[in-house]
Order: sequence, then C-alpha cells, then structure tokens
Amino acid sequence: MDKISTLKSWVQDSDNIVFFGGAGVSTESGIPDFRSTDGLYHQKFAYPPETILSHSFFHAHAEYFYNFYREKMLILDVEPNRAHLALARLEEQGKLKAVVTQNIDGLHYKAGNKKVYELHGSIHRNYCQKCGKFYGPEFIQQSTGIPRCSCGGIIKPDVVLYEESLNDKCIMGSVEAIAGADVLIVGGTSLTVYPAAGLLRYYRGNKLVLINRDETPYDDEANLIFHESIGSVLGEL
Repeated sequence: MDKISTLKSWVQDSDNIVFFGGAGVSTESGIPDFRSTDGLYHQKFAYPPETILSHSFFHAHAEYFYNFYREKMLILDVEPNRAHLALARLEEQGKLKAVVTQNIDGLHYKAGNKKVYELHGSIHRNYCQKCGKFYGPEFIQQSTGIPRCSCGGIIKPDVVLYEESLNDKCIMGSVEAIAGADVLIVGGTSLTVYPAAGLLRYYRGNKLVLINRDETPYDDEANLIFHESIGSVLGEL
C-alpha cells in the first residue's frame, strides 16, 4: 500500500484525529514563513525580527513595533488553502477533534474549523492594556503610529511575543487533545520552536504522520512521512 493510501485508511478508520501545524500550512495561502531561505528571519531590518517581536521591545519601542507588525505580520487579504479546507471537512465529518496551530493568521477558523488551539495567539484579537476593550485587526491596520483605545490606553495584539508565556488554558487543551488522539497529523512545521514542538511528546498512539517539505527532528519517530506540499497531501483526503 502506498503512503497516501495508508493515510486515507487511517483517516477512514478514525474518529479521533488531531492536527498540529505551523507556518508551512499557510505559505500556500501567500503568507511567508519565518525560517526558510526567503523567510522573515533572512530579511534585513534595523533590528532582528526576534528582537522587534519581543515583549520588552514592544513596551520600549511600540511605534517601531507597530510599523513592522502592520507591514509584515498583519496580513488580512488571504484565504484558506487546500490544507485548511481539508481539515475543516474532517472536523465536519466528525473525524478531526482539534487543530493545534502555531499560526496567528486565523485561517483555520476562516476555513470552518471550530476547535482550534492557537498557541501563539491571533492577529484578529487586540486588546487595550488599560481597560481591556477589544479591537479588530482592521482598526490596527488603519491606525497610524501607536494604536490607542478610546480610554487612551495602548492596544496590544493578542499574539504571544518573545519573552512571553503561552496561554495555560490553550496549552492544557492542546495537551489533552494530543494525548487522546488516535491519529496525529503534524504538518508545515520544522518542529524546532519550543515549547510548542514539545507538545508532540504527549502523543501516545502509533499513527504519527509528518508532512513537511524538509526533514524534522521527529522524522525517526514518525510512522508515516511526506516530504511534500501539505496542501497536496491533505487535499487527497
């Protein structure tokens, strides 16, 4: 049996699938990743992106942060691709129990998935640090300088910056979903970003599927590996 046929049979026989994904899931929608040769971390800026996207930099240089954030992170005119849509179909069929994602673009929700654990937050949620008032991404996009609330407080995107901890409730939900999964499909991630990548350690099953163009540190532990486009693989399901 070839690999795609094996994956199809595992999916067909399971009603407890969990998907864990990273930036590679969204590149086919036109959202650049971070670590590939033409990714964000290989472009030249006045400061390294890891510095700009840190908690301390946000509070010390909020205007510079927002100039970078609007240009490079706040990407709203994109649509879900084959991978997102396939995962939404699997959830609708009662097979996929949860999506655990490192992405902040909200495309899993836009595709129709309802149970999504956004480990690193979302560009679609923004809150005043003073009063907690919610603002949508369009408000941030259309603002200039430092976006401020009607109360005068500085608005912060609900994204996890460097030096910040992941949300405990999100982590616990992700761990519970992964630990209870029959089939765990991991896609579009180099599995080098921690603590997110460490969540795979909670998987107890024997149907670990890896879909990533490049090799990952978990390749030796996978039961099925695809080094190809995640959209083409999931699109077959």
